Amino acid sequence: MNLVDIDDLTPEELHAVLDRAAAIKAGREEPTLSNRTLAMIFEKPSTRTRVSFETGMTELDGHAVFLGPEDIHLGHGEPIKDTARALSRYVDFIMARLFDHADVVELAEFATVPVINGPTDDAHPCQTLADLLTIHEQFGGFDVDVAWVGDGNNVCQSFVLGSAMTDIDLTVATPEGYGIDDSVCKRAAALGNPPAETHDPEEAVADADIVYTDVWVSMGQEDRRAEKLRDFDGFQVTTDLVGDRPVMHCLPAHRGEEITDDVLESDNAIVWDQAENRMHAQNGLLVWLQEHAG
Repeated sequence: MNLVDIDDLTPEELHAVLDRAAAIKAGREEPTLSNRTLAMIFEKPSTRTRVSFETGMTELDGHAVFLGPEDIHLGHGEPIKDTARALSRYVDFIMARLFDHADVVELAEFATVPVINGPTDDAHPCQTLADLLTIHEQFGGFDVDVAWVGDGNNVCQSFVLGSAMTDIDLTVATPEGYGIDDSVCKRAAALGNPPAETHDPEEAVADADIVYTDVWVSMGQEDRRAEKLRDFDGFQVTTDLVGDRPVMHCLPAHRGEEITDDVLESDNAIVWDQAENRMHAQNGLLVWLQEHAG
């Protein structure tokens, strides 16, 4: 069992993972991953991904091994399938934070232990787990309307699928040319609750309970910075746009670009709950994967 995309889980399995995460966070369960090891492969640097997984494994009595670009031959001098097979002989889980989605797909295909996407340029399922846990805590369930304002990036695409799986009503507002991939929309439709799409942020937030945004210039897109800042003019999340709605952001934020500093520092921002819940959601996932491995 792997988590390459959020819809690798069934809706029932997704709810089970979130329930475990909530129970572990609240102290109602004290599971252990004693003598279990997580390999963490990083092509991209990260604060939240590394610290949340490493600390989570420590809290679960397990161990995490960091493998940065200089520590491993992933796809450089050794085929990905060989790395997957070798690591599977040493560790109990593999988490990979990579650029190319096809690389984590191949890693999962040849590994014999659970592989977790943490993330790729196409998907960020761990963030979606944290987002859903945060929404459930804030609203006591998933009977909410969410407006996504910004880029239809990897975080957005996983959240589209997670929303469909939990019956969240989602409206996605992006500039023309920056929408969700058609394949993701089709998968969301097959799950029964595809998002509404618009190019108007005010239309998106009109009936929203929550406003969610992310950076316009993702890691690896620095050469497109000037172009994207021009294309996203009018999509900034401001106090006027948000009103008194809770605001989500997966972080790191580019203050003054996709979101203003006053919104991020306001009481409306629940971004720090999201950040904390990365660890709790992933703990629930790791425990659930351990029980369902093989």
